[in-house]
Amino acid sequence: MDSRFPDKLFYRIGDVSEITGIKPHILRYWEAEFSALHPRKNEAGQRVYERRDVELVIEIKKLLYEQRYTISGAKKFLAQRYKPAPKKSSPAKAPGEMSAALKMCRQELQGLLALLDRNGAKTKRRTE
Repeated sequence: MDSRFPDKLFYRIGDVSEITGIKPHILRYWEAEFSALHPRKNEAGQRVYERRDVELVIEIKKLLYEQRYTISGAKKFLAQRYKPAPKKSSPAKAPGEMSAALKMCRQELQGLLALLDRNGAKTKRRTE
């Protein structure tokens, strides 16, 4: 990491330009080209980069300028690297398993209801 990289929560586009050596109009172009690069905008409409955004700009710069990737090649590289993890789904249950589980839940709920009815009857007797 660059020694000029100050440890801040947010960076404006001018700060990012100074840190990375990339001009602001190039940064705005990269935002349109690379979906992973999406700084937020503050209430005044200014771009607000987080540290991870600045690190991504540095990585894009290395891919394009040092490793000589094309824009589309760098997009593919980053898409593979920043691919969202697939969501884990619960294993599918057979219909018989599901109905057995539902029957068990129903029995437990009926038992609780009976218990509550008994406690309610005791309370009514005490107050009468």
